[in-house]
Amino acid sequence: MPLPAGPAPEEDEPSGDAEGLPRAGGRSPAEVALGLQTRIDALQTSRLGSRNLPTVPALARILPGGGLQAGGSYSVRNSATLAMALLAGPSATGAWCGVVGIPDFGVEAAQGLGINLERLVLVPDPGSQWLTVTAALVDVVPIVLTRAPEHLAPTEGERLRARLRRRGAALITLGAWKQSDSLLGVAESAWEGLGAGTGHLRSRRMKITATQPSGRLRHAYVEPADLRGSTGPGPTSSYTASGAGTRSGTTGPADALFGAHLVRSS
Repeated sequence: MPLPAGPAPEEDEPSGDAEGLPRAGGRSPAEVALGLQTRIDALQTSRLGSRNLPTVPALARILPGGGLQAGGSYSVRNSATLAMALLAGPSATGAWCGVVGIPDFGVEAAQGLGINLERLVLVPDPGSQWLTVTAALVDVVPIVLTRAPEHLAPTEGERLRARLRRRGAALITLGAWKQSDSLLGVAESAWEGLGAGTGHLRSRRMKITATQPSGRLRHAYVEPADLRGSTGPGPTSSYTASGAGTRSGTTGPADALFGAHLVRSS
């Protein structure tokens, strides 16, 4: 005798399939897609910061997470040397690096900072294919330095950012980059050695700042030797770092040591 018909049992939560993904369970496709995207974003966020690329100690201490994070993006203003220094740490440990859209990139200067030219891919002028070339390099090398084009659609920037997260690569851009996790720059600089029209330049001191999108700022006082990548013992570092947890406009204890000798860079 057939059982009397009754209302179908209700599900409080959608059940999972064999892959652990939720089934529709009465929800609209848009709701399902939103739920999946939320889970994907959470996974990508957990991956970002789970691995740091090797970085010279002077810069590692002022970067969020203590170094260049796999999947992260960073902007550098007013200093090609500082941008090269971010490549020097990974390169010195054997990592391949890519440089896109910087025709005036100085290979001799790069080598002087410890970048291995035998593991450096240069694409001086990608033309209209900047996004395609940059994305292709992100697929094969762990760190890419570039100068982003002035006009880039927001969707293209987001696509590249998503690719960085998937591949675990880091992107460094000269100039502004809206998707940047940190903005680095040389805030102040001073040379030593010149007298009243005589002498030779002997050393340089720099104040380097790293600013996060939240406005949190850290800074370090370094000399050029502190920015060189090295796989072995190198010159003794003389940098001091301060400003953890401070905001733009504040100063740390190191200012008393260097402030009187620093002049604003142009």
